[in-house]
Amino acid sequence: MCDPRPHDLLWLRTRRALATLQENWVSQHWHPDLPVVVRRDQRASGLIPIGVRGERREQRAAGWISPADISRVVTPESLAERVCLLASPFAACAPVSAAILLSETRWPWRWGITGSTGYALATQRPTLHAASDLDVVIRAPQPLPREALQQWQALTATLACRTDTQVETPSGAFALDEWLREGRVLLKTDTGPRLTAAPWSREEQ
Repeated sequence: MCDPRPHDLLWLRTRRALATLQENWVSQHWHPDLPVVVRRDQRASGLIPIGVRGERREQRAAGWISPADISRVVTPESLAERVCLLASPFAACAPVSAAILLSETRWPWRWGITGSTGYALATQRPTLHAASDLDVVIRAPQPLPREALQQWQALTATLACRTDTQVETPSGAFALDEWLREGRVLLKTDTGPRLTAAPWSREEQ
């Protein structure tokens, strides 16, 4: 099994994988049919940092799991595959129909769907509503052409729902609109955020 990355959804083998989480709602709500999400944090002793979402927006919990606890991985990229989007029972919902429009263009990068829309697509649970956003991640192991990123941003501005794009580099992730607007970004890394004009560099700016 490949090393899970931030935003990947993980299904766990048993409830015991989350036994160390203290929030009462986790034991009441979560079960192995529901995924957890890989979050950005330091990975001590080979453990994977994960987040658990509950039925309400304020119900969020953070913890760590062993790779041996994982039974299945779903990536944001797999959720953005056009054939899957068109077959989704939520295809008429604004965030999914927006993703379908994005999938009509061949972009010079891989991208995927995260957040509540990704969770709904992966679980088939009706968690979307009229005001739901579309959260996406662009995988960028190398610097990307600015003109193509501007084209992407211009298209997302015309979509029927708010679209938030994060660009994932080897050093961390940043907001695309901030990069295009400012030329500097608050880069989210495993050790915390840092302001940088070189988000593809692992050196402190």
